[in-house]
Amino acid sequence: MSTEDILINITPQETRVAVLLAGVVQELHIERAATRGLVGNIYLGRVARVLPGMQSAFVDVGLERAAFLHVADIWEARQMPSERPPPIERLLRQGDVTLVQVIKDPIGTKGARLSTQISLAGRMLVYLPQDSHIGVSQRIEDEAERTHLREMLTGLLPADETGGYIIRTSAEDADEDALRADIDYLRKRWLQIKDAAGKVPPETQLYQELSLSQRVLRDVVNDETASVQIDSRENFVALQAFATQYVPNVLSRLTHYEGERPLFELNQIDEEIEKALARRVDLKSGGYLIIDQTEAMTTIDVNTGGFVGTRSFDDTIFKTNLEAAQTIARQLRLRNLGGIIVLDFIDMVNPTHRELVLAELKKALARDRTRMTVSQFTPLGLVEMTRKRTRESLAHVLCEPCPVCNGRGVLKTARTVCYEILREILREARQFGDAREFRILGAQPVIDLFLEEESQSLAMLSDFIGKPISMQVESAYHQEQYDIVLM
Repeated sequence: MSTEDILINITPQETRVAVLLAGVVQELHIERAATRGLVGNIYLGRVARVLPGMQSAFVDVGLERAAFLHVADIWEARQMPSERPPPIERLLRQGDVTLVQVIKDPIGTKGARLSTQISLAGRMLVYLPQDSHIGVSQRIEDEAERTHLREMLTGLLPADETGGYIIRTSAEDADEDALRADIDYLRKRWLQIKDAAGKVPPETQLYQELSLSQRVLRDVVNDETASVQIDSRENFVALQAFATQYVPNVLSRLTHYEGERPLFELNQIDEEIEKALARRVDLKSGGYLIIDQTEAMTTIDVNTGGFVGTRSFDDTIFKTNLEAAQTIARQLRLRNLGGIIVLDFIDMVNPTHRELVLAELKKALARDRTRMTVSQFTPLGLVEMTRKRTRESLAHVLCEPCPVCNGRGVLKTARTVCYEILREILREARQFGDAREFRILGAQPVIDLFLEEESQSLAMLSDFIGKPISMQVESAYHQEQYDIVLM
């Protein structure tokens, strides 16, 4: 069995994690300090003001702005038998100290939104320390599996448990050991928070949602993981402390990388990140994939390229599709592509070949930690699948739409822009008849075309409107950008 290695590169600005299987990168995770939110953080807050007219309160939690707590988000109000919550002034007074959790990040001039109902997320479970209810995610649709999970969890709960749990989608098919580990982790976390709440002053943060490196130790490390290398001494020590308390089975696999060459450079991870942002993915056989990520879905097109098999053409197609199936599974994890995904394999006449390619795809996808559904081949020869969105795709984390093409991926030709300019001058000549001259400000390729092949078109338009038309190159303009100045 191939072993898995995890590399963690930490700087003050960002944390990058690469998961390698037999030396080949399978997953990439990136978290930046500047975009790490507050949702999930728990504070000991002090009520600054109660606003009866808005049925809300401002609570100081030590952030730049006071946070906002509405009566509907107060746990005690939800437990009262009446349909309407009681007035907030009966529940809170100025100066009260209360435990609160951020449920919405600050936006613009608005402070964070709070709730007094605390929840702690683990790998398989969400812990609700104030509630004794045991629920199951609606996404687990199999009723027998829902009943089985609920009964298994109930049997694992300690005798002194007063809190409740929600079984997450990721717990589907989980065993007792996995659930027990999550229960132990979440109870330890809650006891630590309660203990700290009695010792610290108000406006203190008691709990912060786990960092990427901590989540990796909790959620990603498994029995196949041989080592977890961390390139920062300070963070290595911090992760050792975290593992000792919450995931002791991981501790022996943590190592501090002390080599001179950067950890990601040594393992060619930066090259893999560049490749994972490219539209085209080359296959060893000579074929290639084209991956297009849109708002609605992701499409992956398989092409034979220069691959010519030693036997029949059908054999060539079959071999390319088999390799593509393995590569597609890896690219989905690497790029963290979610939502609807449509795979366009090369058409196969032989139904046995189709079944074998689909089986290879499902086998390759079996390593994925993210929930997926895969359909059969459609009449058009497509495979439709879904992959749950768990976080932003790699491209959305590292890139933004091109300001020149606005994410289209193509530019209008210089000739297309020339003809737009001619139409615009004609429109403005009719609207502003008193203009003495029209001046075109444009990019070099557009002006060059007006000076050469389209010079006659420009001269004819100048004669038609009876006004001179001059040109000026703007080096800062991109090809689609132009202005028409009335002189």
